[in-house]
Amino acid sequence: MSSFRLDGRVALVTGAGQGLGASISMAYAKAGASVVLLGRTESYLQETADSIRQDGGEASVIVCDVTDDYRLRSAIGGLSRLDILVNNAGTNFPEPFLDVSDDHLDTMLDLNVRACFVAAQSAVQVMLRSADLDEKGACVVNMSSQMGHVGSPNRTVYCMTKHAIEGLTKAMAVELADKNIRVNSIGPTFSETPMVKRIVDTPEKKEFVTSRIPMGRLAKLEDVAAAAVYLASPAASMVTGTHLLVDGGWTAQ
Repeated sequence: MSSFRLDGRVALVTGAGQGLGASISMAYAKAGASVVLLGRTESYLQETADSIRQDGGEASVIVCDVTDDYRLRSAIGGLSRLDILVNNAGTNFPEPFLDVSDDHLDTMLDLNVRACFVAAQSAVQVMLRSADLDEKGACVVNMSSQMGHVGSPNRTVYCMTKHAIEGLTKAMAVELADKNIRVNSIGPTFSETPMVKRIVDTPEKKEFVTSRIPMGRLAKLEDVAAAAVYLASPAASMVTGTHLLVDGGWTAQ
């Protein structure tokens, strides 16, 4: 359907080297967007870019640590055009509340919240001067989590950061609506990503997680990428300030 196409659009995806970021980048390219891949590890970014190009898509690479405010602002500010931002970079250190170290606290706040804010602020500045806002608008997609709507033991800081992203998403959506810039978030359940595989590293842990998901399985990368394509597409032109859960029913219980 043409309403789900992204032809002629420029999309920036953070954390684009692996997992959800790579999958979303490839899905955007297949939908017709020119994709800018941003992340820390050049080899992963190049691998994703090569896959996109081999499939006939357009991709460029920016090597940048998103927790470096100056470099992130410079990298995004240097773009000549931007229509779509996917704030995907993030991390998690599951551990009991009383065991959370200052290092883990700072790392998750810096990566999951501050970097998301800085990237969004920088991207919107570029959108305002370069995107076709009157005709097509622009959009920001913040990668949140089902944990942005619930609480969970051993995930206090992660839940805190994702609840923060939900607040940021709604406030940005209201403030930027009159500029035709839409802002939404996606809330995946446990997905088939390197980070989740690191956390769910035994058959027992996987069984515990999948038993909590009514659909009985982890989310596939394609499940989340499809949601990201929808939110960036003309099909979602009246959708802003909302949270699209891709959680197999976890939060419906």
